[in-house]
Amino acid sequence: MVSLKVIYDGYQHCTAIKGPQDKMVEMDCPYSGKGENFSPENMVGSGLAGCMLISMGMVAIRDKIDIDGTTVDIDVEQSEKRIESISLVVNMPHAFPLPERKKLEGAAGLCPIKSSFHPDISISVEYVYPKLANL
Repeated sequence: MVSLKVIYDGYQHCTAIKGPQDKMVEMDCPYSGKGENFSPENMVGSGLAGCMLISMGMVAIRDKIDIDGTTVDIDVEQSEKRIESISLVVNMPHAFPLPERKKLEGAAGLCPIKSSFHPDISISVEYVYPKLANL
């Protein structure tokens, strides 16, 4: 089992620690803190994007599809009380054939974090592939 701990450091700042490797991520509040680090809402969006990329990676490794360099642009909208929506734009590094696109996008859709959100939270995902050059 992975050990996770979050420590409140003062002045709207926390440090998350993953053990036993002691990997750390700093978080603070962009409104009442310094706004220098990840906010908790940034972490939610990043966690979703990371989960989707790792899910795609399992298919990519199995089927020998090169997705290295794939990026995800994330927009997390929130009201005063909760996250309202998360928009993701997945920028693929290659113009994959349709069967490979379906496999990769299907794997991303099965990310367990994505299925854990309340249905009232809108999650939109757009996949952007480079255009094929005219020969």
